[in-house]
Amino acid sequence: MPKPKANKTPASLKVARRVLTLESEAIRQLKRQLNHSFDDAVQLLLRCLQQRGKIIVTGVGKSALIGHKIAATLSSTGSPAVVLDSTNALHGDIGLIAEGDVALLLSYSGETEELVRILPVLKHLSTPIIAITRSTHSTLGKHADITLRCEVSKEACPLNLAPTASTAAMLSLGDALAMALLEARGFKREDFARYHPAGSLGKQLLQIRHVMRSRDKMTILDEKTPITTAMKAMAEARTGAVIVTDSRGRVTGIYTQGDFTRTFVRDPSIIQRGTLKEVMTRRPITVPVDKLAVEVLALFREHDIDDLIVVDAQHRPVGLIDAQDLAKHRLV
Repeated sequence: MPKPKANKTPASLKVARRVLTLESEAIRQLKRQLNHSFDDAVQLLLRCLQQRGKIIVTGVGKSALIGHKIAATLSSTGSPAVVLDSTNALHGDIGLIAEGDVALLLSYSGETEELVRILPVLKHLSTPIIAITRSTHSTLGKHADITLRCEVSKEACPLNLAPTASTAAMLSLGDALAMALLEARGFKREDFARYHPAGSLGKQLLQIRHVMRSRDKMTILDEKTPITTAMKAMAEARTGAVIVTDSRGRVTGIYTQGDFTRTFVRDPSIIQRGTLKEVMTRRPITVPVDKLAVEVLALFREHDIDDLIVVDAQHRPVGLIDAQDLAKHRLV
């Protein structure tokens, strides 16, 4: 009986494991290279942002692609960053740099011609330079105000040519900068949601104040208002509900077109002689203005209602929301 063939590890899996090992080692090596220059860079960027400046990110080739990712991560976490095309920088694009900005230059070798040519212009503009490069002794390293080393012992490329481990290290260092800035600025989940309104987290953290119809688009009347006056006001405002308040402006009820229909069926005469206090729905469901939209959606489903009143801390109406408002934000 023939012996079963031993399962051999495919060559591609061996390559993948080698690449991941080399790149993870590059990041561990990067950790050992970190020093006070990193904190200096964070503090410089923090001052830049506090003064309404922005971060100018530039590189060439693979470093440029890493720069795009770093700039995107910075911007999405509340640190405004733009990418400067190094090729076009000396042909007009350098004009996007303003006073107070900081330049973040990426070049593993530190000798990239396009970046070296930009250095004198940045110095002339008094733009602080942070370099992410292999060596402080490179041209870029020597002319930068702050140099962050990202030297790797070996690329993951078997020829030791294609930027692989070095770009992984460069990207990780950019992420570290962005996260250190995030924490230094006190950036919160709510802030992240504001910069990602179309994402799932953004929808989860969207507050009702961002969805509701504002007070100037509502009909708010005192509970002593005649029903006929209320119906006229509803028609003019093209709204389906009247928010009813007491003499101190606090919500005491709501009167909707559905309430009007039920009132008419029960006692048509009261419409001509009655006030809102007699026919309104008392103690309507209200929500605080800082309530999350997804929580409000649950209230709509639980109570099978069409309108919700948004109130402030004194229980005064500040907004109105219905299921259609939630649908517009794809929360239903």
